[in-house]
Amino acid sequence: MSDGIFVKICGITNEADALLCVGLGADALGFMFAPSPRQVTVRSVHDIVHRVPREVLTVGVFRDEARQRVVDLAGEAGVGAIQLHGHETAEDCRWIRQHTACTIRAFSAGDRTIARFEEFGADYILIDGTSPGSGEVFDWRLAEGVVDHSRMIVAGGLHAGNVAQAIARLQPWGVDVSSGVESEPGRKDPQKVREFIHAARAAADLSQRRRESDEPPASASEPYDWMGG
Repeated sequence: MSDGIFVKICGITNEADALLCVGLGADALGFMFAPSPRQVTVRSVHDIVHRVPREVLTVGVFRDEARQRVVDLAGEAGVGAIQLHGHETAEDCRWIRQHTACTIRAFSAGDRTIARFEEFGADYILIDGTSPGSGEVFDWRLAEGVVDHSRMIVAGGLHAGNVAQAIARLQPWGVDVSSGVESEPGRKDPQKVREFIHAARAAADLSQRRRESDEPPASASEPYDWMGG
């Protein structure tokens, strides 16, 4: 991962967009296996993943799929992580984590289940709006109660014009964008991707400088290293 903040570009549907995002500095690419205008096939993702540098995390996004099928499809596609974006139980999430290198558990902002996040055994928590992929921004105050912001990824209506505000307010480990960097559903816009990543990095650098000037550095455990896992 690049210094500062983890940037995930989700809703990748083709190789050209995948390589574009990687070239512009994305840390992770998300592929929608769940029903969506950006849904992709296992075969297409498999072909893309093998063209992506190893240091870039590839993430398969699933919603309310049987746990064995999630693991099977992720394995066939060759993605490095699984993101669960539905109503998966803590038991299912823990089982899936035992069969993959890294998991991200997504919750809608304000979901009371967030308080039980540790029960899911996931590596990261992703906070999204109530309508994923809609481009709608949720009330960021609903994410302020997440205890471990060092493992939190923020999504939901982010774009180059507001990602700095989200980072300054929530101090997340990462940010996730899809529609905010598109020219149309499933097609990434090079300029929007470039501006988003630049804005996110600049905001994270500013937040880091402010923390260093206001308080002594605190020791913290490193997030999961998918390259060494």
